[in-house]
Amino acid sequence: MIVVTAAGGPTGTEVVRALRGRGERVRAVVATPRPRPELDALGAEVVVADLTGDLFPALGGADALYLVWPNFDPREETGAPAVLRAAARAGVGRLVYHSVLRPQARSMPHHAAKDRVEEALDAVVAGTGARWRVLQPCAYADNLDAAVPAAGDTGQLPSPWGLGTAQSFVDLRDVAEAAAVLLTEDGLDSGTFEAAGPEELTAPDVAALLTAHLGREVAAVDADPPADDGSYARRCLRAMFAEYRAHGFTGSPRVLTALLGRPPRTFADHLAAR
Repeated sequence: MIVVTAAGGPTGTEVVRALRGRGERVRAVVATPRPRPELDALGAEVVVADLTGDLFPALGGADALYLVWPNFDPREETGAPAVLRAAARAGVGRLVYHSVLRPQARSMPHHAAKDRVEEALDAVVAGTGARWRVLQPCAYADNLDAAVPAAGDTGQLPSPWGLGTAQSFVDLRDVAEAAAVLLTEDGLDSGTFEAAGPEELTAPDVAALLTAHLGREVAAVDADPPADDGSYARRCLRAMFAEYRAHGFTGSPRVLTALLGRPPRTFADHLAAR
């Protein structure tokens, strides 16, 4: 049995899908007791649990845990180690943490939180017999999906990360497949694995790919980041876009290629599958 947390979100659901595609039994942990037709259709056991509460019922009998913490949640720095510690003490032998590419870029609060979780991993498993693994994805190609219809209508791709720096967008399906490898295959303990897409794309590069995909001219335009509303999530977003604007967010695809046994999907591949 493999437990996947935040399973109602895009990442968790896709990891459940990848695991079920391998024939694995999956317990999908969600935060609220509402219908989950997609998880039900995948044949997952759906369990409602608070990640900051008692997780023993959700962890009982599990062989592995994939810990996805909800996006931009200020409790991650302390909450994620607590969940991993509880899992190790419950006898879960394989702990896989969903981190982020370049967590040491501490100008971004949500990266800094993940960096501190990674720092705590050895102490978390000490004396338990559990072993850890970490997946560090780049920004998802899927994050731009909502902009595609609008680009078709307006001919513009707004870019809050500017026009001159690049990102190595990775398809979420590839991230989920890599997660399934880390959850099910041997020889990967104590490893930290980057998951970056195969291209370094600026916003104008993405606009050119949208032009080819949509059959109409799309231009990238510089855009302001979301306004500051005082929330932790908005502070993280603004810091993230400032970092991307200054330095980009790129990585090598070679680690992901090795995990998948094939090259990662390109952005054009991603668009073609929408």
